[in-house]
Formats: sequence, C-alpha cells, structure tokens
Amino acid sequence: MSSNPGGAAPDPSLRPTSISALLVAGLAAAAVGWLLLGFLYYDHDYRLPWMPIIVFAALAIAEATLAQNTAARIQHKPGAGRINPLAVARFVVLAKASSLAGALFAGYSAGLLAWLALESTEAAGNDIPAAVGGVVTALALVGAALWLERSCRVPDEPDRKNGDDSGRRAERT
Repeated sequence: MSSNPGGAAPDPSLRPTSISALLVAGLAAAAVGWLLLGFLYYDHDYRLPWMPIIVFAALAIAEATLAQNTAARIQHKPGAGRINPLAVARFVVLAKASSLAGALFAGYSAGLLAWLALESTEAAGNDIPAAVGGVVTALALVGAALWLERSCRVPDEPDRKNGDDSGRRAERT
C-alpha cells in the first residue's frame, strides 16, 4: 500500500550522491585490491597498467570542463548559451556513475598501494608509482564528478521585490 494520500505513487526523485556510499564502496574495493594482489602477485608476472590511469585522468579533465560550462549555462552567466534540460539529466547520470567508478578505482588502487608499500621486493617498488597514479586520478575523477553533479542543480529563484511571489517559495519546500 502506498503511504501517500489518495494512494498515488511517489514522485521519482534523484538524490545527490552520498559521500558515505562512496567511502564504503572505496573501502570494499581496497579490501578486494589487497586480497587480489596478495594472492596473484607472486604467481604471475603482474605489472600494474598505466592505461586506466590515463583514461581516468582524461575523464576527470572532461568532467571538470563540463561542470564549469554547465554551471555557467544554468546560472545564465553572460556569454553562456542556453542548455538543453535533457543534456543536464544526462550529465547527472554521467556524474553519478563516474563518482562511483572513481571511488571504486581509488579504493582498489589504495589497496594495491598499501600491499605494495609493505612488500620489500624490487618489482613491488616499481609498481608503486602506478598505484599512486591510480589513487590520484581516481580521486580527481570523483571530485570532478561531484562538481559536475553539483553544477547541474537548478539555483534557487531570487526573491521578487514587488511582492507578487511572496509565499510561493515557502509552499514549494
């Protein structure tokens, strides 16, 4: 049964990304990274790849640029054109997915980094820069994604001085 008056279904809503959810995902991925590397490092000639780091860095730069552009357009800054509302919805979906992917990769890379830092082999020492790069670029992606998500919010309407709109903002909240 619906808890809404009249039995109507609740309006669908999209909530901002929860920092705690990103932290939990990152910690779980760190544990997985630690365990995987612990089991596989000596059995295989495994080197940490640089390609994911390059991809995450490119995504972080693209989303930061998109966030700056989107914020200017939504706030109707001079010189910024109008923006399609459907594009804004797509940006929010991209931002939410990117923040989760970045948190997972940052956690995974942090788990690898912690395991590598405790190893005294030369191979482990050679993989530390890639693990650090993974953590840094993934955190940059999380930051850019959260910024993009925040940029897509519609600003509050300014209060009107003539009094015509007084009380409307209070009714909507």
